[in-house]
Amino acid sequence: MFPPTSHLSRRALLKGLLLTAGGGAVMNWGSLTGLPALAEEVKRKRKHCILLWMNGGASQFETFDMKPGRETGGLFRPISTNVAGTQVCELMPKMSRMMDKIAVIRSMRTSEVDHPGGIYLMHTGYRPAANVRFPEFGAIVAKYQGEEGADLPSFIRVFTQAHAGSGFLGPKYQPFDIGPEGSLPPFSGSGMEAPLEARRHELRSFLEDRFAVEHKAYVSRMHREAYESARRLQNAREVFKIDREWETDRELYGDSEFGRRCLLARKLVEHGVSFIEVSQSSYDSHADNFAWHKGLVPPMEHAWAGLLTDLQRRGLLDDTLVVWTGEIGRTPQINNRAGRDHYVRSWTTALAGCGIRGGAVYGSSDEDGAEVKDNPVTEGDFFATIYHALGIDPKTENFAGVRPIPLAPFGSKVVGELFG
Repeated sequence: MFPPTSHLSRRALLKGLLLTAGGGAVMNWGSLTGLPALAEEVKRKRKHCILLWMNGGASQFETFDMKPGRETGGLFRPISTNVAGTQVCELMPKMSRMMDKIAVIRSMRTSEVDHPGGIYLMHTGYRPAANVRFPEFGAIVAKYQGEEGADLPSFIRVFTQAHAGSGFLGPKYQPFDIGPEGSLPPFSGSGMEAPLEARRHELRSFLEDRFAVEHKAYVSRMHREAYESARRLQNAREVFKIDREWETDRELYGDSEFGRRCLLARKLVEHGVSFIEVSQSSYDSHADNFAWHKGLVPPMEHAWAGLLTDLQRRGLLDDTLVVWTGEIGRTPQINNRAGRDHYVRSWTTALAGCGIRGGAVYGSSDEDGAEVKDNPVTEGDFFATIYHALGIDPKTENFAGVRPIPLAPFGSKVVGELFG
């Protein structure tokens, strides 16, 4: 689960910009140079991804894989959608009218049943390993679809906890994290007048240039790159201010914090950012599963439907992959606290945009939702499909030391049926 919003300080900001060589990290900055014309060019040529992360694991039974009339079915009724023969939970009336835009995978079968391992797995495609730090797929997208030397990061996480980061890809592709409200912290600006800041930067650059002549220290170069990235961010601070857009689009996205995050994600895509993760927490419903989902699903599905509508009307959906998932599903059995526990033998995810065939339902679970009935999809298959949609070959290899690591695990397959 997410911790309470942390206090942000200048030290915390610098820590986000620069970590030690042992831990990795300079943020990856990409896809917006500050020039509107070039941002438009980036938007036309590159693909983007928005990850809607359901932290804790949303229940497939209370969303896309209902089992009416079975003991595992729960309290809610199914409703029809705009795709003939496909039903969803009554908590999702807006998404029921968007089913022709999304593809649902009802046959996920993954290998990490607890939150830490599942979060890592569903961000990297790999199980945690003692000797390899696998990169999040946001870092992969930043590497292959981002643009260097620009004002905005290519990999932005909104209201999320730390996962694997850029892993063995190195500090160049480290994510940039912002708080739950989606705005930059007040300490992200220098507070100095521009002429004074410019003079200090000139002096600092002179000293670092002299130091670099005699020292080839990796950490020194990281520090300089981090500082340059932070300076470039000042040119794009206005992008994070969405109050004006929110007044216009509040009804479209729903008046919720998750709705604001989704609006910000759309705006960041519009300005060329390659990967944005936005999160909604508290799905770990070991008790009172139905009450929790009744509170969480309506604002989530409202924002999701609004995001898809907004992306489409702005001509962005064809080049933007929207991924809806959490780290796990929920058990078919309802426990003695009216809750559902962790489950990975059969659960549900969804995709939209970037060539995904809207209205598709891939795979199925058995009559109680206990096992995959047909067309199982592993974590590797899921990530291979994501990379394929984004125009990235999932068999591409990077190196962790001397070891070649494919983007999706060996043996993973693209789910071709999900593409039109």
